[in-house]
Amino acid sequence: MNKTANFIKEYFMITLGSFIVACSVFFFLVPSHLTIASISGLAIIISNFVNLPVSWITLILNIICLVLGYFLIGKEFGGKTAYSSIVFPLFMAMFEQLLPNYTSVLGDPALDMVCYLFVVSLGQSILFKVNASSGGIDILGKILNKYTYMDLGKSISSIGLVIAVSSVFLYDAKTAILSVLGSYLNGIVLDYFLYQSINIKRVSIVSPKYEEIRKYIVDEIVSGATLYEGIGAYSLEKKMEIVTLVDKREYALLMDFVKKTDPKAFVTVYNCKEIMYNPKKK
Repeated sequence: MNKTANFIKEYFMITLGSFIVACSVFFFLVPSHLTIASISGLAIIISNFVNLPVSWITLILNIICLVLGYFLIGKEFGGKTAYSSIVFPLFMAMFEQLLPNYTSVLGDPALDMVCYLFVVSLGQSILFKVNASSGGIDILGKILNKYTYMDLGKSISSIGLVIAVSSVFLYDAKTAILSVLGSYLNGIVLDYFLYQSINIKRVSIVSPKYEEIRKYIVDEIVSGATLYEGIGAYSLEKKMEIVTLVDKREYALLMDFVKKTDPKAFVTVYNCKEIMYNPKKK
């Protein structure tokens, strides 16, 4: 894919993700006054003291967070997020103009919370996969993720919980509790959307027939593998371990071959959340 096509694709995805996040905030978060793990939640709280629409407050907070993201995360993330940080409040402003008296269709803050969690996590995952965000708390979560290696969802939840707890001073106990609970669940749902598409598995195989398995991985699956020589703690015999990374289809083929070749092979499997590899770096 050439650079122009990739550029168009990425910014289309950013626009789509921003639209989905704006829908989740306007239709589910604002009507119920929930402050779930989002800068919009903080904007809702501030709107009680400042005579500005939530969209404008969100934009101002996004600009502040954007400056932090630019210096602490990088220019690429800052550039993409700058775009989404503008587009997201514009979508919010559009909804505020088209539906000025909108109230919750569901009429239940708990149901609004559930709907918000799934819709916003979908939008956030789209943005994060192209190295962008909707701004605000996503930027702060990304910063925390970068420097602490905490899962992205947990990073956002941690910051969101601080915002959610503040709602106890403005709203009733039910709203505050739902905000705190929603902030915690938001991280879990976001991690699910982010990592469910990563179907890469790290497979470790210990077998005396390692050479046959190695050839199958290299020649049939056409994948790489690494051989390790080890010594069994019980028998003190030398053993060979094969480690390879495979996707869902390749994993099924490999397991079928291993069962036929050596039913007694010792196999361990790990789901990979992240793979870092730079062939140009020496």
